Amino acid sequence: MLKKGNKLNSILTGSCPRCQEENMYVDSNPYHLSKLFKMQERCSHCNAKYMMEPSFFYGAMYVSYGVGIAFAVAAFVISYLFLGSNLKTAFIAIIGTLFVFYPVVIRLSRNIWINIFMHYDPKAVEIFKAEQKI
Repeated sequence: MLKKGNKLNSILTGSCPRCQEENMYVDSNPYHLSKLFKMQERCSHCNAKYMMEPSFFYGAMYVSYGVGIAFAVAAFVISYLFLGSNLKTAFIAIIGTLFVFYPVVIRLSRNIWINIFMHYDPKAVEIFKAEQKI
């Protein structure tokens, strides 16, 4: 399921979408809030530029809305349908879930957004290393 070359691997691990060799983020833990948005400028393995243009990740806000809704629906289903809580408790569970998983939602959204525009290339590392030797 999470084999190299699969977009889901890059999305869930936060690895480079082109070579999937290294983490795109300076700190892989999304709960270090001071480093939540800090990304490497380029991949050291394939030289992929993560910020393709200024304000590139503003588009991830649209993805973030959808991911947040998915987390909220999951929280509602678990609390209301499976645990049998009332609507007020289910609403509180939704708010708590969104608050706790906010950093994860942000990172997932960025990962999804960049994977829409950048695709896996198994030869990217070889090409970059060959270019460096020239």
